[in-house]
Amino acid sequence: MKLISPTDAMFLLGESREHPMHVAGLQLYRPPEGAGPEFVTDLYESIAKCDEFQPTFRKHPASVLGGISNVSWAFDDEVDIDYHLRRSALPRPGRVRELLELTSRLHGTLLDRHRPLWEAYLVEGLHDGRFGVYTKIHHSLLDGVSAQRLMIRTLSADPDDREVRVPWALPPRQRTGTAPNPASALLRTVTGTAGAVAGIAPSVVSLAKAALIEQQLTLPFGAPKTMFNVPIGGARRCAAQSWPLERIRAVKAALDGATVNDVVLAMSAGALRAYLLEQQALPENPLVAMVPVSLRGEHEQDAGGNMVGTILCNLATDVADPITRLETISASTRDNKKVFAELPRLQALALSGFLMSGMALSVVPGLVSSTPPPFNIVISNVPGAREPMYWQGARLDGNYPLSIALDGQALNITLTNNADNLDFGLVGCRRSVPHLQRLLGHLEDSLAALEKAVGG
Repeated sequence: MKLISPTDAMFLLGESREHPMHVAGLQLYRPPEGAGPEFVTDLYESIAKCDEFQPTFRKHPASVLGGISNVSWAFDDEVDIDYHLRRSALPRPGRVRELLELTSRLHGTLLDRHRPLWEAYLVEGLHDGRFGVYTKIHHSLLDGVSAQRLMIRTLSADPDDREVRVPWALPPRQRTGTAPNPASALLRTVTGTAGAVAGIAPSVVSLAKAALIEQQLTLPFGAPKTMFNVPIGGARRCAAQSWPLERIRAVKAALDGATVNDVVLAMSAGALRAYLLEQQALPENPLVAMVPVSLRGEHEQDAGGNMVGTILCNLATDVADPITRLETISASTRDNKKVFAELPRLQALALSGFLMSGMALSVVPGLVSSTPPPFNIVISNVPGAREPMYWQGARLDGNYPLSIALDGQALNITLTNNADNLDFGLVGCRRSVPHLQRLLGHLEDSLAALEKAVGG
């Protein structure tokens, strides 16, 4: 018997029909040239034979002492691959729209706690011959970035590589001592904050003065109330689209000091502004995004240790001009990063957890309805593959991360780089965020407006 850690237990205890606590990804593949009509069938049969399961993919909550759960893990010796690996087909006309409708339904259903907490779907029937893979895994087993890295390890940069690799059969990599990615430790930072705060108790007052008052750090619970910051239902809607990374880089190059992530935030901010205007729900004050960031300097990129940061960014949604909005966002991220850079590492981690505390408080009944939101939306940029990748010779055309919506956070935007593209995955409460797919058009319009403003 293995005890469930407090962090993992948080995701199990916080789960309900309204709040599925799994992370997921939707991959879109193009079969190799010359592949016959049986390619997906053969692929399914090949991966179904991979019946060596790593411990992560064998565990689920055990019931102890007559029914107490969420205390320890049970590990199944036999895993029913036919249950966990599923094959689906899309109705005609087999557009990406139908694929996303299926994904939306799958993303809103709970995983069975009597079985290992993961499912994978091989989806065929797209009119252009491509196929999709939707995989979800409970956040108590893996966080989104760890799941993303595991998926990438199943791929190859060699289009002729035909070795069968699946996530559930890959052994864990040996730790190298390099620092974990900031986004992968995002929610672990929240649950680990108490210990960090206790370790800096004598300096909490000076920390508050220096970071919160003198530096004018963007604070939680100062965001305006929006249609996204409400209690949510259990049904989800997913949307996904890719944009060429070169377009984002061209806008970045036109503004001194801006980063690719600044442009992504400005692109998202413009889309949110247009969407809220369309819904007649744009607040007078600017929306605030919670953004995971790396707080390492250039000289620290290969250093060990943990330098995780989460900042709150002013999205300037009250501003109509796209360049002014980008400049405001760039200044906000730069100034907030500067606060963290001037703090000792332990204090920086504690402050980061404080800024995220509102996310953990969202599980308190009635709190979302009675308090201002700590922030309006989470926008995460997750590292992905930097070169074209293949699985059994099929090229990875799209890789869309799909995250968790919570009470008070009805919309989530997560993106990852995929070779020469940035792939956006949007998840929203089906009831609270109507016509979520329209945000994709607003994202394109927002990027086009930035390009026009910089003369692109």
